[in-house]
Amino acid sequence: MKVVLFCGGLGTRLREHSDTIPKPLVNIGYRPILWHLMRYYAHFGHTDFILCLGYRGDLIREYFLSYNECMSNDFVLSCGGNKVELLSRDLDDWRITFVDTGLHSNIGQRLLRVRKFLEGEDAFLANYADALTDLPLNEHLADFSRRGVVASFLAVPTAQSFHGVYADNDGIVTAFGRMRDSEFMVNAGFFVFERKFSTIWKKEMNWLRNPSNG
Repeated sequence: MKVVLFCGGLGTRLREHSDTIPKPLVNIGYRPILWHLMRYYAHFGHTDFILCLGYRGDLIREYFLSYNECMSNDFVLSCGGNKVELLSRDLDDWRITFVDTGLHSNIGQRLLRVRKFLEGEDAFLANYADALTDLPLNEHLADFSRRGVVASFLAVPTAQSFHGVYADNDGIVTAFGRMRDSEFMVNAGFFVFERKFSTIWKKEMNWLRNPSNG
């Protein structure tokens, strides 16, 4: 199953980093979020990636074109440092398509611009490329197929520490408390779509007008 990764947003919520690098290249340890996310999908056998590039897409291209597998794999160095023998590899079975989908495009527009690369697929995965999860993806996909729905996404409790306020129609506060303790859920950005969803996103202009981008 192909994986569409939205890598083109301006990263305004990570402004201290995104002034210089795109959000998917912010490091966790010695590798960027994007790498960890792709490894997650590859663990479940999904290694055909489509990167929707935009803001500082050149840096994402450069990262993979100059990728150094020694940074995350065991290796043997010999011959005075002139010979490197990798004992394992990261990207041997990965296929990555790099597509410029525009600087200010929203999610729907980015999907439309990579639509041709999804021809022949019954379903595909998609992600905002700015979060990680321990979701058992194989179980999630089995549930998606069993329900026979067109689209699905992972929703999780908010991690925000701020408090929410509940009020009646007269503006009288009836309750308040931590958002993380409420039933409020947020979109975690892990999507599954049926291929026929393409006919919906092409016609549903409200989503295409949504100002959010990725």
